[in-house]
Amino acid sequence: MGFSLDYLLQGFATALTLQNLFWAMVGCFIGTLVGVLPGIGPVSGIAILLPLTTVLPPTSAIIMMAAIYYGAMYGGSTTAIVVNIPGEASSVPTAMDGYAMAKQGRAGPALAISAIGSFVAGTLSVIALTFFAPMLAEFAVVFGPPEYFALMFMGLSLVISLSGRALLKGLISTAVGLGAALIGQDPLTGAARLTFGTVTLNAGVDFISVIVGLFAISEVMINVEQRITAISEFDITNWMPTWADIKQCIGTMLRASGIGFFLGLLPGCAPSVVSFVAYDVEKRVSKHPERFGKGAIQGVCAPETSNNATSTAGFVPLFSFGLPTAPSMAVMLGGLMMYGLQPGPMLFAQNPQFVWAVIASMYIGNVMLLILNLPLVGMWAKICRIPFYILGPLIVFCAVVGTYSIRFQAFDVWVMLIFGVLGYFMRKLGIPVAPMVLASVLAQMLETALGQSLLISQGSALIFFTRPISAVFMALAFLSIGRGVWVLMRSEAPEVAVEEPD
Repeated sequence: MGFSLDYLLQGFATALTLQNLFWAMVGCFIGTLVGVLPGIGPVSGIAILLPLTTVLPPTSAIIMMAAIYYGAMYGGSTTAIVVNIPGEASSVPTAMDGYAMAKQGRAGPALAISAIGSFVAGTLSVIALTFFAPMLAEFAVVFGPPEYFALMFMGLSLVISLSGRALLKGLISTAVGLGAALIGQDPLTGAARLTFGTVTLNAGVDFISVIVGLFAISEVMINVEQRITAISEFDITNWMPTWADIKQCIGTMLRASGIGFFLGLLPGCAPSVVSFVAYDVEKRVSKHPERFGKGAIQGVCAPETSNNATSTAGFVPLFSFGLPTAPSMAVMLGGLMMYGLQPGPMLFAQNPQFVWAVIASMYIGNVMLLILNLPLVGMWAKICRIPFYILGPLIVFCAVVGTYSIRFQAFDVWVMLIFGVLGYFMRKLGIPVAPMVLASVLAQMLETALGQSLLISQGSALIFFTRPISAVFMALAFLSIGRGVWVLMRSEAPEVAVEEPD
């Protein structure tokens, strides 16, 4: 199972065949397109294409599906930056600063730094996957329900910093997100709750419907109200980031890659969660945190770098132990088993050519995505110049189609429209949207881990503080909450005027 240079070189020889290069390119292109279109996502993209891959050899099929997955991580930033509509849930933090940069006429640099950060994260993560897969995967296995609850609780504590000075409004936003996630069936008992006797609500409120409504529909409503004629009224002349921009983001890329890869090893820790964590960490270490949310280029770089690192890291537990860390990985697991390949330690022993060919293809795929995305920065940035009377209806059309395609239910479209109106009023009242998004992402995982942990401990909450790893995460969560409240109180404290002596 350990690293072997011979196997890696053989993997490159397999991945560099014309057939596998072609399917890797197809996967990268489809993945980027899937990421750009709101509401579709890599899970739907892979699931839709999975039956079509049966005509391909196993190696080519998995190479293509893997490329779709990490390609979608690249593409999700495009609409988040240029029209404030995250193509992926993991691109929600990107929209906060990316869209502000677009309105400042800097959509090109934002898109370019997103592509560069994604390439750096993808490459560093594949290197880590190549050399440290056995060691890192074994560490990930020690996580039980208490550790997951503590990790998710720490993630939820980020709403304090995401709320900024509007803490009460941020908590209201969080409560709405948690409430929406409670609709449907109890994850442990299966009992229906908050369904009001309606069968349609048994399946719950889909997260993507919430996201698309909060961002796409509310954005269109705001622009219609303000009679916006184009997303950006500025001339976009600089397509590439300056050396100063890149210099600012070098540390961000390294930090976000590390955070993304480590958390990506943990089942349930999806890119959507990790991107918020990376964004918050970057905001905390920045010398100018007040710039975040107003066009800080690090605020674009951090989430886009981390979500690509996370997508690559997910292959470590998938290949090593057969553990899917995210829904996309679960679909990938189904694809492997469809070809009679059982993930786990024996996969490396019995099918080393296959495993190392897929790993080698990730090096190639990252280069392909950089070539595919960086030269097209100018084209994507020009979306800002499309007249809004054309772009607005297109946004609504893509939002409706993308939302409906998730579960093919008209109910999801109604949910999207309801949250669109809610998002409009939240923005008018100055209520932050990010805490609601984070809460709805974490809610079900948090609840499931809490229920399982209390069953293990027979109802004692001490289990979260008596196990070392969970205790560390809980301590970090309380420190994060305490620091956020302290910063808020300090910023609101009245300044005492000191009279100068005559």
